Amino acid sequence: MVIMKVKVANSSSRKTREKIKKAFALLTKEKHSLNKITVTDLVKKADITRGAFYTHYENIYEVAKELQEDTLEVLVKDINQLRTLEYVPLYFDTIFAYLKEHEEIYTMIFSSNDPLLFTNTMSKFMSQHLCEILSNHRNISQLPLKVTLFVDGGFSLVVKHFKGEIPYSLDEIKEMMKDMFTVLFLQDLSTN
Repeated sequence: MVIMKVKVANSSSRKTREKIKKAFALLTKEKHSLNKITVTDLVKKADITRGAFYTHYENIYEVAKELQEDTLEVLVKDINQLRTLEYVPLYFDTIFAYLKEHEEIYTMIFSSNDPLLFTNTMSKFMSQHLCEILSNHRNISQLPLKVTLFVDGGFSLVVKHFKGEIPYSLDEIKEMMKDMFTVLFLQDLSTN
């Protein structure tokens, strides 16, 4: 028998899910590894019952997956408008506004040793879409290599920001990424 977990529900259910995600992020920061977090730890930190947890999630990994999906949803929401290069700077604004709005949770998540899976998924998604967008234009020399450098470098800076390893704000990183996008891709297009 398959049990369906609550995905979309009332205000109380949404609040419980948010409490679980916040507790998960706190535990990720404290324990530095996803595999060290238990449901018992999480329900204590979230101040909920085990039953409330299992109403929404089957396990800890499902919470991590949902946090990842929340971020992907933001990335995907406006991706179709990225068919024009002029929209890319505004897209960066959207992504970084979301990160700033949820800075506390991402700071906790990225302070653990487990952000690699999360960033790999985001990086593959962004690289694929940027290659598609840019390949619609004239040839850009070494496109896959430049996209990989740009996306992986950008995600690395964001993770370092959330880990407190660099003294730059999300706004400074966003502006630098916009400048790099122009240098790597738009200037190349204008010379072809």
